[in-house]
Amino acid sequence: MNLSTIESGTEIFIDANIFIYHFTGASNECSEFLSRCEQGDIHGLTSVNVILEVLHRLMMIEAVRKKLAAPPNIVKKLQKQPAKIKLLNEYFINTKKIIDIGIEVNPISMETVFISQSTRLAHGLMVNDSLIIANMQELGINSLATNDKKLGEIEELFVYTPSDVDIHQ
Repeated sequence: MNLSTIESGTEIFIDANIFIYHFTGASNECSEFLSRCEQGDIHGLTSVNVILEVLHRLMMIEAVRKKLAAPPNIVKKLQKQPAKIKLLNEYFINTKKIIDIGIEVNPISMETVFISQSTRLAHGLMVNDSLIIANMQELGINSLATNDKKLGEIEELFVYTPSDVDIHQ
């Protein structure tokens, strides 16, 4: 299902890629979706682990865009040159905007971590993805905004994706 088809009043969990596509300009649909969240038409939720993923990915994107490091192994290159890390700030400013948009950020408890193990075993998911599903279960939410194809295979979820993602931007 497309992000634009989400009904007003829906509570929906938001994965990191939706924020990344918005902040990098890779998807107008993601930006329009987040605008609906900001206006209160949709109740957007996410979790601390998603925020950390957004921080990390936006930092790497900013480092490449500013030509401070080039793929592959961006993390290792930056770790060896801490002065370059000090030149990065846009990633943090953008990530802070998630709160301004009105997205509810939920904590991840150790109980959530324990629950996520059964999700990993049942669906073959990586840790962050299984934490998303476990957090959604705890919150009683079954709608998810993501571009992650693996999460779209989970039958219990209503998954909404952007159709206009240009990952080459």
